[in-house]
Amino acid sequence: MNMPYDSLYLFIDGEWISAEGRATAAVINPATEAEIGRVPLATKGDLDRALEVARDSFDTWRRTVPDQRAKILKRAADLILERAQHIASQMTMEEGKPLGESLDEVTRAAEYFEWFAESARRIDGRVVPANRPGVLQMVKRQPIGPVAAFTPWNFPAITPARKLSAALAAGCSVILKPGEESPSTALALARALDDAGLPKGVLQVVFGVPDQVSSQLIASPIIRKVTFTGSVPIGRLLSARAAEGVKPITLELGGHGPVLVFEDADVEKAAVEGVANRFRGTGQVCISSTRFLIQRGVYQQFVDHFVAATKALRIGDGLHPHTQVGPLANPRQLAKMEELVADAVAKGARVLTGGARLSGQGFFFEPSVLADVPMNARVMHEEPFGPIAILMPFDALADGLKEANRLPYGLSAYAFTSSARTAIDVADGLEAGMIGINQYRIVATELPFGGMKESGHGSEGGIEGIEHYLTNKFISQI
Repeated sequence: MNMPYDSLYLFIDGEWISAEGRATAAVINPATEAEIGRVPLATKGDLDRALEVARDSFDTWRRTVPDQRAKILKRAADLILERAQHIASQMTMEEGKPLGESLDEVTRAAEYFEWFAESARRIDGRVVPANRPGVLQMVKRQPIGPVAAFTPWNFPAITPARKLSAALAAGCSVILKPGEESPSTALALARALDDAGLPKGVLQVVFGVPDQVSSQLIASPIIRKVTFTGSVPIGRLLSARAAEGVKPITLELGGHGPVLVFEDADVEKAAVEGVANRFRGTGQVCISSTRFLIQRGVYQQFVDHFVAATKALRIGDGLHPHTQVGPLANPRQLAKMEELVADAVAKGARVLTGGARLSGQGFFFEPSVLADVPMNARVMHEEPFGPIAILMPFDALADGLKEANRLPYGLSAYAFTSSARTAIDVADGLEAGMIGINQYRIVATELPFGGMKESGHGSEGGIEGIEHYLTNKFISQI
């Protein structure tokens, strides 16, 4: 399917800046391996300008009444929905996911702008009774300041939307640095906000060499808040940089989602829906299920359903209407899948289906199911972030929880049981920021999104999402 691809820009001070005179990076369609565009990389001067503009615009935006901020965010949401088909098509060309998944993501991104538009009107403080007569004591909630936001390539609409909608609703200016592999979606969000009347300079979108951009932005005294979604190692690095300036940072990092399936569960549902959850986005989803821990009495039954459903998946270009699993986003991901499977097999694991790259064009890797994976295999410790599922039996609840909590990750976890007692115990015992019981769908605009342990801290979405962009000011007046 041959579709036009939009030109790519930087967006600074309300100006769309082309690649002329700047280094660029290729944007590759992972289904065809063809270059479809080139994204301009910000220079040091571009970043200096973005910082200055973010500083100057913050004073204006923070004083804009919440009702006006809300109207702009709502209008942006409407524009995103009007343009959803085009935005989704561009996303699929860049990132590879099936068009239906891209369209759903764009729709949900618009929902975040709608949600936080209302939140802008609900930022309030409190009056605290004084212990002395004639004293007025107030606590005000104010925007924290200019924000540096870093987002990855795998969810190029919803991840920036979570950060932008909350920060802008709070009254902060933002410099957004999205992933260079899938740049058009963030630019589409910026265009919607620009067209909705967001004042010039309140939002900047820059691309560049990640280490250079992050070091320059975070080191600047202008930036007062950092938010990052991505890998654990990069999260550690950015945390250290933020700490040097005593700047708060919100982190949503990797996971290795366990699923506990008990003998009294609806085993077929847990397996079939588990396949859909695991291989959505070609497994490049931080909250997806990875390790399926099945109570021994129903282990083989689960395996049979899971493998059959995996084999039935249709693989192909995400733009094709029947595709269920697209390509991996880049050749680095493809090489990692080959390494993880080879390592597991060499150490004794069995491949129940898949396990290899598909021949021909594109970064396609078969949806793969591994069993009998030994504990010294890399895939038991590293987040696969690709189409690999691990199946393993357990006996008692305590054994299942021990394996589920073994890793330093704590983003998402799931459990299937018909016992209310087991559901309560497992929900209490799982060490994860988001838990699904008898379901895999755990994300919604009104709910907090975030993890614990090395999967990060702080939440996005829900009433919690705006808190990280506000600061307290106590005023005592006579």
